[in-house]
Amino acid sequence: MPEASGPSLSEFIAAWELFRDPMICGLVAGLVLGYLSVFVFMRRMVFVSAAVTQSAGLGVALAFYAEIHLGIAVEPIVGAALLALLATAALLVDSERLHISSEAILGVIFAATGGAAVIVGDRISQEAHDIQSILFGTAVLVRDFDLWVILGLGSVLLALHLWWRRGLTFATFDETAARVQGLPVRPLRIFVLLSIGLMVGAAARALGALPVFALSTLPAIAANLVGLRVGLAFAAASLFGALAGFGGYAAAYFFETPVGATQTSAAAAFVVLGLVVHAARRLARPREA
Repeated sequence: MPEASGPSLSEFIAAWELFRDPMICGLVAGLVLGYLSVFVFMRRMVFVSAAVTQSAGLGVALAFYAEIHLGIAVEPIVGAALLALLATAALLVDSERLHISSEAILGVIFAATGGAAVIVGDRISQEAHDIQSILFGTAVLVRDFDLWVILGLGSVLLALHLWWRRGLTFATFDETAARVQGLPVRPLRIFVLLSIGLMVGAAARALGALPVFALSTLPAIAANLVGLRVGLAFAAASLFGALAGFGGYAAAYFFETPVGATQTSAAAAFVVLGLVVHAARRLARPREA
């Protein structure tokens, strides 16, 4: 007997209306998170992204818990954003006054919220599938409300970042020179952290914590490996994130794999591509000499 073939392109096109919203959501979220990933990477805040993403997952789980056990209706995306912002606010605490490092604070947030998400998830067994989707990004569909939040928030944050691009870049990558120029370094850094917290919180409900973490870190790593300057790195990371979010969903359909894991793997594939380009450039240098 012939082996069963996978989904065809014609079937995908015929069902486009079904897949349109989640693919647009992945595109926009990947674009904005890819842009923000440059700040995450350059400031060595990769673990910040992990802690905030984990907190957002807890926020969604708590929203389900509040509705099921307390009768309080809370939009999961609101819960995600609130917990992500709380985690971001904790990162603004002066760690020196507490006599602990900022890495220790991140470790506490990551461990505490991760453990709490599992405990809360265990208390809402009827929503177990949704919790699984939140943590690993296995959801296939996206609600209209979540899509519009991603579109609206992403557009506003990206517009503000492009508008304040020079100041934000200067304050992030050369604090000393920025202070000399009279730039409000701390408010600008707070804005960057809040942007990451808000976008991660919103996207975690729609895409899942795992792909959101990947989209907020891996695109910038890939752009850095390619050897691009800061301006081009922002553009490349945005493109990589958008392609991973959009293309990862399409690949999940054709290969019949989990959406979130495929989007994560797509983002990782750009890092592999960056490694290949980096290696090729290093090999080519002696010949150029």
